[in-house]
Amino acid sequence: MTTGFRICARTWTSRQDLLDRFRGIPVANISDVMGRMNAAAALRPYHDGTPLCGQALTIKARPGDNLMVHKALRIAQPGDVLMVDAGGDLTNAIVGEFMVAEAVERGVAGLVIDGAVRDLASIRRQSLPVYAAGITHRGPYKDGPGEIHVAVAVGGMAVRPGDIVVGDEDGVLAVPLDQAQSVLEAALAKQAAERAQWESVRAGTRDYSWIDDTLRKKGCVFE
Repeated sequence: MTTGFRICARTWTSRQDLLDRFRGIPVANISDVMGRMNAAAALRPYHDGTPLCGQALTIKARPGDNLMVHKALRIAQPGDVLMVDAGGDLTNAIVGEFMVAEAVERGVAGLVIDGAVRDLASIRRQSLPVYAAGITHRGPYKDGPGEIHVAVAVGGMAVRPGDIVVGDEDGVLAVPLDQAQSVLEAALAKQAAERAQWESVRAGTRDYSWIDDTLRKKGCVFE
């Protein structure tokens, strides 16, 4: 085995049952119940705003090189999210409009690039979710090395193969597959609580006494 230039075996199975239940939950709610600790805060959506939900097909690419991303597209299965650790480098684009079109044809659920993309006008018109660290017109190299189906860091966020990946206009988040059920239950409870909060706001009955209580506990002086 050659570390740094390898394609590992796919070891996870699709969890459509979990994906169906995660759809429609705001990423902010999921982030809150995960302690606001796992986030790729620098990555932004560049597509038309369509929500993202799928499982991570992980790729570690040399910055500015997309050889392994091309290979990942050839082996991707419907519902996969290509999670590309390209080191956050913005010198060369990792993905452009042709690769986005290929991803659509393959049934890929989305592309998350810790690096740059190009052909922004085309990507903006697409419903395929595309998140990236930035934009550049400079194209990629195709020499390698790189790895597929390995643990990666995407925008500082730890991602393992098969993790649940969700995204909306607030950003993108990976949920560890072995924690997905408990996170899902907590996020659904959070979502229900927020609906109740909205009802109290509209009715004018929301209790804001916690603000002054917190200020007093923190030592704020009221003059």
